[in-house]
Amino acid sequence: MKKAIFPAAASAAILLSGCLKEELPVPARPRGDAVQCVASMGTDYGDQVWFDLGSHSVVAQNSKMDWDLAFECGADGWQVRLNHARLMRAHRTGQDAMDVPTDTTGYGNTWKVDLPDGRPDSLAFGDWRQEHPIFVVDMGYSVIGLPIGLRKVQVVDVTADAYQFRSSSINGANVQEFSVQKDPSRAYVHFSFNTGATVAIAPPLGSYDLVFTQYTEQFRPPDPYLAYLVTGTVNGFSEARVAELTGDFDSVSLEDTLSHPFSTDQDVIGYDWKDYSFESATYEVYADRIYIVQDREGYFYKLHFVDFYDAQGQRGSPTFEVMPL
Repeated sequence: MKKAIFPAAASAAILLSGCLKEELPVPARPRGDAVQCVASMGTDYGDQVWFDLGSHSVVAQNSKMDWDLAFECGADGWQVRLNHARLMRAHRTGQDAMDVPTDTTGYGNTWKVDLPDGRPDSLAFGDWRQEHPIFVVDMGYSVIGLPIGLRKVQVVDVTADAYQFRSSSINGANVQEFSVQKDPSRAYVHFSFNTGATVAIAPPLGSYDLVFTQYTEQFRPPDPYLAYLVTGTVNGFSEARVAELTGDFDSVSLEDTLSHPFSTDQDVIGYDWKDYSFESATYEVYADRIYIVQDREGYFYKLHFVDFYDAQGQRGSPTFEVMPL
């Protein structure tokens, strides 16, 4: 079971945020000889950082508030995803019309989130193509933990080139229709209700391997439903594969790619390469957790985390060593 970092309940979220802001800067830790990289997300974890292992560089960066929905771009693509960095979730209404009020009383713990593994059967919207259901979408939380609100969404069509969807207020007012064009150079295109249009978020495929971001995790049965935000690393649908092992970073070689299984799940690296110490009031990383990443072009890299703080001791800057194999 993974530990909750940001509970779904607004009160708990704000309380936790308040506690974390009291963390004190800590001294920088010693480094090894490998190439050291830093992905600075901000002390409030408000940014998403798109990183390329081959060039050891950040290729794009955006606020997690910049987008709401993501649409799969392949010619056969149909998957529609929520912004997992904001704890967004959805609930099927059972209604047939957008322009009528929706009562969310009784929804309780039956909301659905996009699970972090990124599999098609883990979507809050599910496979919407047959019934075109109307969903209430909880737009999640702002960077400071305030709820953004509810709206209704219905995806009505997808072709090889574009999506069509509708949205309205929770009371059925302000029904709008939108078209989202696919971009074959990207895995997903992103849409913002603030602008009513697509926004440039994900870089083209082949230009990045990992994304440093907050994302939504969820307890699995038999635990009660609880979705919460964690801070970590996902593949960002870069087509990378990842293997995880434990040991000495310097000893890991290309031969280890033969004895450790690779996964295309988006959250293999995830967030639990670190843990929060209440004794020291800081995050501590597990440097013996090694990740081998095979990128879209087939190259292998090994990496491990060495810190979660920048040179000034401020949190939110995952620091890691990376080497090609």
